Amino acid sequence: MSGRLFFAVTPSIDVAGRIYRLAEVVKRARQFDGSLTSIDRLHVTLFFLDGGSDAREYVVRMACEAAQEVRMSSFEVSFDRIASFRGRPDHHPFVLLGGDGLKGLKLFRRTLGAQMARNGLKRLVNSDFNPHVTLLYAEREVEEHPIEPIFWMVDAFVLIHSMNGHTQLARWPLRVE
Repeated sequence: MSGRLFFAVTPSIDVAGRIYRLAEVVKRARQFDGSLTSIDRLHVTLFFLDGGSDAREYVVRMACEAAQEVRMSSFEVSFDRIASFRGRPDHHPFVLLGGDGLKGLKLFRRTLGAQMARNGLKRLVNSDFNPHVTLLYAEREVEEHPIEPIFWMVDAFVLIHSMNGHTQLARWPLRVE
């Protein structure tokens, strides 16, 4: 299986629509040329599961077992600003960012990462995490700007295969039992 595999959280279709409409407005206002991220691809990446072609089946199996073991209650995420990341020349990610409204997401990621490490995937677990939703790739960087907060309840996480679109391969509801 080629392409990229990763764990992610995704907004509901209603929230994804609001995010997309915001991206359309900002694109016009900033006069960006880039294509918007399609509604069905809006997400926050948690961990990439790229382990090389020989190890991929093992990595996916261990990651899915780790995902099954995660115990955590649903939580809210809130994004309250837009900004650019550096990126490649003429290809700067323009993203949603948040502050305190992402504490639950950061805790969840640490919980999932600890379970992945227990399942032998410590090399895939890094502490570098800047939660964001990519809206588009723009030809230039722009300054950070506050927005009316966009929020949703995270009650599940997914395994996504990204290649010519996103396919959800598995979904795990959050639970505390």
